[in-house]
Amino acid sequence: MIRIRGLTLGRGPRTLLESADAIIAPGERIALIGDNGSGKSTLLAAIAGDLSPDAGDIDMPPMRLARLAQSMPRSALPAWRFVLEADVALMRAQAALAAAEATGDGHAIAQAHDDVLACDGPSAQARARELLHGLGFDANEQERPVDAFSGGWKMRLNLARALMTPADLLLLDEPTNHLDLDAVLWLERRLMRLDATILVVSHDRDFLDRVAIATLQIEDRALVRYAGGYSACEQARAERAAQRQRSIAAQQAKIAHLHAFVERFRAKATKARQAQSRLKALERIEVLAPLRATRGIDFDFAPVGDCPDPLVRMEDVAVGHTAEDGRVHTVLRDVSMTVGRGSRFGVLGRNGAGKTTLIRTAVGELPPLGGDLHRSRSVRVGYFAQQQVDALRGGDSALAHMQRLAPDEREQSLRDWLGRFAFRGEDATRPVGPMSGGERARLALAMLVWGRPQLLVLDEPTNHLDAATRDALADALAEFDGALLLVSHDRYLLRATVDAFVRVGDGGAAPFDGDLDDYAQWLTQKPSDPGGAAPGDADGAPSRRDERRVAAEQRASRAAQKKPLQKRLAEIEAGLARIEARVAEIDARLAEPDAYRDAAAAAELARERGSLQRERDAAEERWLELGAALEALDG
Repeated sequence: MIRIRGLTLGRGPRTLLESADAIIAPGERIALIGDNGSGKSTLLAAIAGDLSPDAGDIDMPPMRLARLAQSMPRSALPAWRFVLEADVALMRAQAALAAAEATGDGHAIAQAHDDVLACDGPSAQARARELLHGLGFDANEQERPVDAFSGGWKMRLNLARALMTPADLLLLDEPTNHLDLDAVLWLERRLMRLDATILVVSHDRDFLDRVAIATLQIEDRALVRYAGGYSACEQARAERAAQRQRSIAAQQAKIAHLHAFVERFRAKATKARQAQSRLKALERIEVLAPLRATRGIDFDFAPVGDCPDPLVRMEDVAVGHTAEDGRVHTVLRDVSMTVGRGSRFGVLGRNGAGKTTLIRTAVGELPPLGGDLHRSRSVRVGYFAQQQVDALRGGDSALAHMQRLAPDEREQSLRDWLGRFAFRGEDATRPVGPMSGGERARLALAMLVWGRPQLLVLDEPTNHLDAATRDALADALAEFDGALLLVSHDRYLLRATVDAFVRVGDGGAAPFDGDLDDYAQWLTQKPSDPGGAAPGDADGAPSRRDERRVAAEQRASRAAQKKPLQKRLAEIEAGLARIEARVAEIDARLAEPDAYRDAAAAAELARERGSLQRERDAAEERWLELGAALEALDG
């Protein structure tokens, strides 16, 4: 049990927690939430022992601790080996075994074998590869050196190492930030199977709702515990806020406005699961209006007015990019979709499947490689992606960015505008460079909304945003009357804002006939074939060419998945042969008439035989598991 008593933590001159108390029972999965800068990461660091409290204490028994590293790893090791080496106890046991074998010390060899088995050593590589597969690394990528990956994939490697480390306490700070929806769903299932105590910081409400059994909210420098995940906490806080503020006219106006909006949407909603899912999300926004009236950030999009229809039309379009060496890489083929005036599409699929390439082609950042693409020249497009955030000038302030965007606008008008995005007073004139990722993303949103877009194309807009800004964005998008293309792993945002889904995968893009719950269920039913067919992948029967292409891609996918399994099977079989040969030698020695004249030597042989027997049992069990996995792929 972890007891936090009278805890005071500060950062520089600022006090983050003051006389805070909390109890975390063994095996609990706790969500730690609060505004950006409220002290969540600082509290995790104090629990991990990285910093000392200013007052009070954190009382916890000795326990193995694993933590998601926030720094970019550097290593020439293959990805799977880098993850495997997170198990320090196993590495120590394997090193001891190698040293003992080098000296020929039989007793030390037996002890080292026992230690390796205690660390579940025979299955360690397979477990590391399983983690990487769940986080989106295919068999070839698992062999690539760590230094060859981009920043987002390196953070996935950090997460895999945290999950690989045997732990009684697991500390995770924003584990979903660099994951696609498929990997987030896999991570949920993984965490819910762990026996460890888990403390997780995240702004992903659906993720916390699934994983957490209780929530610690940092409020007014104190820790307040709520039963359930993010939504249950938010509901309780909303009820309290409603009781305190029912008489505030502005709040009542907001409730009335949202109520009217929900009623309008209800009149238009069909019985399609996507529409019903969105309706439920909108009703929840209405219920939470009293709480959100106090969040300090509130904006909406201007009406789109007259605009062409359709805005974008693709017919049998091929999308991809040209590499520096001039070679053309086609990512998706035969893409056909129409983005009309009121279209609201959520784009689903694993990282690397081609989601970003598709939307960059739609907005004109990349030229189509084939087919017909028609884009209205007069449409105002608001495009949000990480490169827009990174392109902000570090030496300029938020106000300077807005003045460059609207040079003829009065300064006070621009300050008022920035205030709606929580840049008030001196915050509007601070340089952008030292700002957090969430603050920079808020500024990029302020600039995007200023442009009065008619088509919004958003690529993971909630990365680094705190809960208040995510909620404000969800509210604004829910009422936006233009067209929307949204790539996001934030299920709450998707549910509240889109009416239909497009799944990108298998070298194409097609409608997904279902809601996010259907998508999650479909993923769990296709564990070994992430590129399998999804509901609604085609409006009619596929062509023979498409069938052959899909079949070939599926065969290639199965072959790629089978290769490491077959290699591991061969390694296990070779190991079993060596074990059997050694056991036969020991049995023959112990059967000799003078075997027990040297009692110590006989006992050592018996211990070695027992160790070999345990190793053989573990190897045979893993052999059966791998054989079943191969049979499933063949089937």
